[in-house]
Amino acid sequence: MLLEDLLFKPENSLVVQSRHSRLGAETINGDGFGVGWYGALDEPGVYHSTEPAWNDRNLREISAHAAAGRVFAHIRASTGTDVQQTNCHPFRHGRRLWMHNGAITDFAAVKRDLAMAVDPALYPGIEGSTDSEVFFYLALTFGLEEDPPAAVARAVGLIEETGRRHGVEHPIQMTVATTDGDTTWAFRYSSVGSSRSLFHSTDISTLRLQYPDNPVLHEISDDARLVVSEPLGDLRGAWREVPESSCLVVRGGHEELRGFLPTPARG
Repeated sequence: MLLEDLLFKPENSLVVQSRHSRLGAETINGDGFGVGWYGALDEPGVYHSTEPAWNDRNLREISAHAAAGRVFAHIRASTGTDVQQTNCHPFRHGRRLWMHNGAITDFAAVKRDLAMAVDPALYPGIEGSTDSEVFFYLALTFGLEEDPPAAVARAVGLIEETGRRHGVEHPIQMTVATTDGDTTWAFRYSSVGSSRSLFHSTDISTLRLQYPDNPVLHEISDDARLVVSEPLGDLRGAWREVPESSCLVVRGGHEELRGFLPTPARG
């Protein structure tokens, strides 16, 4: 699909959400944005900007011409770190993309301990100053490229252990999405048990039968799946909420829902 079919055209597109988020912690997400997509090369392409998504002419121009079969897009509301390109999601390492919605609580207090837990061989790849990027590199350290659910569980376990050692009652709030270009994993979890919203689309072929006159449903393939922080429209039956403390795995036209809980980082 063209990127604009996801970023601009839907009723509640990501660009609309950047100014008028219905379910986010912040109504306005104007501290930059990023898009990652898989094209002709092994590594995904990324485009980052510190402009608000609604105000970036280049995003509209690129999205009207670039097409891909797998797209990651993120709008940012800073939780305290600088507004700069290296702090914009999605983050990339090799073929892997990563996005995080939420925060590591009192990140300044735990940053050093968490950063020192990153594999020294991976550490030079950290370019920005966000909690989300440190989280990504912790997951890489714990084996994200081999077993994403286990790696994220160990990274979250370490974040919670570290936070509580520093007196933080609820160390993490998160929805996370990561992909290797073939499979996407999306996680919903928080230490307080009330996480950021997360939804996934339902079967497209079923929706076509329910809404035969909706042209959008006839432009995308049967195996299309969307994972979003909030629905892109109000089409009844089109979206299912991802439950609390769970991991959604999307591969091809199939999705699998699993439970998710942190595990001891050194277990």
